[in-house]
Amino acid sequence: MAALSVRLRQAAPIPLDAAFECAPGELLALVGPSGSGKTTLLRVIAGLARCAQAQVAVGAEPWVDTQRGLVLAPQQRRVGLVFQSYALFPHLSALDNVALASGRADATGHARELLARVRLDGLAERRPAQLSGGQQQRVALARALAREPQVLLLDEPFSAVDLATRQDLYAELAELRRSLAIPIVLVTHDLHEAQRLADRLAVLERGTVVASGPLDEVLARPDVAHLVPGVDAGALLHCQVREHDARYGLTLLQLAGGGTLRVPQVDLPAGTAVRVRIPARDVALALSPPGDVSIVNRLPGELVALQPLDATHVEAQVQVGPGVRLRARVTREASDRLALAPGRPVWCLVKSVALDRATLLMTVEGVSSSCAPAAVPPPATGSARAAGQAAPPR
Repeated sequence: MAALSVRLRQAAPIPLDAAFECAPGELLALVGPSGSGKTTLLRVIAGLARCAQAQVAVGAEPWVDTQRGLVLAPQQRRVGLVFQSYALFPHLSALDNVALASGRADATGHARELLARVRLDGLAERRPAQLSGGQQQRVALARALAREPQVLLLDEPFSAVDLATRQDLYAELAELRRSLAIPIVLVTHDLHEAQRLADRLAVLERGTVVASGPLDEVLARPDVAHLVPGVDAGALLHCQVREHDARYGLTLLQLAGGGTLRVPQVDLPAGTAVRVRIPARDVALALSPPGDVSIVNRLPGELVALQPLDATHVEAQVQVGPGVRLRARVTREASDRLALAPGRPVWCLVKSVALDRATLLMTVEGVSSSCAPAAVPPPATGSARAAGQAAPPR
């Protein structure tokens, strides 16, 4: 599979100045205020809109190169597009909506396979009006995959469904990514959605990409905070499910550096690669191993950077394992009292409230991830609860 490369520039009618790439297996989230050009970028990639100066390519295959006068029609691009409004044919069944997009000789059989893949195998004959919003969005996703796309584009696909359905769809997309080695571009206005699903982030302001890169690096930049409401500095940790503690309702996650986090129990089997985001404001620091405290997640490390944030706070970066850093937001007074400085050994205390939030943001790693720790052996018999069954699709 090949990477998606995008270079766009124009002054009117909609100003654009954007450049980004998305590797196979990666999910790139485009975020920014309303009217910043997110959907327009997606439409240019799909061939539904034109740009004065544009280069769009998948690997060595150009889709658009305005300098050469090359612009492939939408039907000539192997792209799957999922719209916010589903855009299903109301007079066709779910099966026929998906089969219509398939280029295979066995289009109907292919459509049935895809509907089963998105957990709709028993609803193939229903028309859109007979399906819930979440079910319609699954049909739209199956239809996008029916084209066997080189690139998958998602235009705010979860905004029209309720919160519970959205959580189910997040989990299903994360699981689906494990078998999709293609670039995925997601347009969203929801930062928590981006934090949960994306590997990389591109922030737009008035049609211009003002920041682009790995998710946590972009979210840590103070100059993008005003563009992405709700930005909260933190650390994105790559982990594996080690085991489940049924007695206390906990799941133990192994960090890449060998440390362990305890989070509220999740229904994932041992060995599953996941990631968890811990906000800096929910990490406290200590100079010695804590004694009688209620915080159970305590990770030793070395302070590697100390950065002023404002008149009251500083941010500490602590190395807790090879390639694993936590961020902690502490007051200047505490920093001076503890004599914090790079090179000093410290203990990171992760508050339980952070882990409650972390469970909501935890997602199964996509196929592109290379930061997850090595596989952990299965827990001994009786030490873990078997992962539960997923909830039925909404």
